[in-house]
Amino acid sequence: MQARSGKKVHIVSLGCPKNQVDSEVMAAVLEKSGCRLTDSRDEASIVLINTCAFILPAKEEAIEEILDAAEWKKGDAGRRLVVTGCLPQRYGRELQKELPEVDLFCGISEAPQIGRLLMTLFHGGKKAAERAVIGKPTFLMNASHKRIISTPAGSAYLKIAEGCSNNCSFCVIPSIRGKARSRPMDDICREAEDLASRGVKELILIAQDTTAYGADRRDKSSLSRLIPELAKIDGISWIRLLYLYPTRLTEELLVAIAREEKVCKYLDMPVQHSDDAVLSAMLRGGNSFRLRQAISRVREILPDAALRTSLIVGFPGETPRRFENLLAFVREIRFDHLGVFPYYREEGSAAASFPSRISEREKQRRREMIMEEQANISQEINSRLVGSVQEVLVEGKGDIDGYPLIGRCRRQAPEIDGVTCLKDGSRKAGEIVSCRITAADAYDLYAEVIA
Repeated sequence: MQARSGKKVHIVSLGCPKNQVDSEVMAAVLEKSGCRLTDSRDEASIVLINTCAFILPAKEEAIEEILDAAEWKKGDAGRRLVVTGCLPQRYGRELQKELPEVDLFCGISEAPQIGRLLMTLFHGGKKAAERAVIGKPTFLMNASHKRIISTPAGSAYLKIAEGCSNNCSFCVIPSIRGKARSRPMDDICREAEDLASRGVKELILIAQDTTAYGADRRDKSSLSRLIPELAKIDGISWIRLLYLYPTRLTEELLVAIAREEKVCKYLDMPVQHSDDAVLSAMLRGGNSFRLRQAISRVREILPDAALRTSLIVGFPGETPRRFENLLAFVREIRFDHLGVFPYYREEGSAAASFPSRISEREKQRRREMIMEEQANISQEINSRLVGSVQEVLVEGKGDIDGYPLIGRCRRQAPEIDGVTCLKDGSRKAGEIVSCRITAADAYDLYAEVIA
């Protein structure tokens, strides 16, 4: 990823795939502006950290990364440290006082101008170096914004919308990223065609709420209409959908998923909780009956679909009985994949003012209880796959003896689920191969290539 001569930039991308796409856009902007990208921080004259600030651990990770880079900066007076993304967008110019080591803070909407801003940082004098450039969160990428793909070969995220209008009580994303705004369908398809021409076989559709795609537009755009258009694109073999709001899983959308062979029968639907009182306090716009109804509809139309969800434990008002309702729900539904997060009180969220008497120790205990239950469920589900034939997208080298390569089958999303370990080491990253599953554990599958 070397361009013509210029400043060397090392990019650190933190947080979710949506943030990763922003980092890829900035990488392309910087390269076009004459910078050279480097994977080595020690070789760089600029370190750019694209931050997440969704919950406390994300903020702590960002601050730790910034302070670590500040130590790197001390080694050379010509080095510069730039922080972009959600952290400066959320906390604004006050970060200049808290983190004087940082030379420039940029918000969400400054991604397309990052090349110019960095050149100003180097050539505009001390006044420019102290400036924070943080506008309103209005940026919405389009197909003209080139990206330097950072995901493993053969796979790329495709951001179809930005922002969120759900206003869940525990969440600050709408205040950081702005209201939901969807890209035009033809623009998304143009980017998908470009990605296919670059060897991408798996498109992973992302947004804060993918099922809300098109609701803000007046041209009848919707996810159910977008899916068949993307499926027409030559070179694309898999289409994966993440962040599906469970109460918006309409029959029309599920039928569209079922109809298209390219669409992975994999649904990531973060339910957050199952107890009615907790769901109401979370402002999730549903209840346990509607959740069960939605899941039942999924399994009726997509009987072989792999289901993933995420849960929050320790939310204010989650009594022991309400937690038991959640645990019973997990046992009943039997998700293929599941993640659990302890509740973090986020300033600026509606839930920040809710009284809470649940200790951090108790939150962790509840999390461990669900994860232990889920491990047993996942083990049973994965064991049933032994002997089956699965398509696997090869990602690269593995580290398990006897399995030199790793990849993912259609039932596994990158980073959040397990992997499929392959015995055949002759296949190239980016290939899709047919494999027979020979063994399984709670998280990973083991396979031999048959074609």
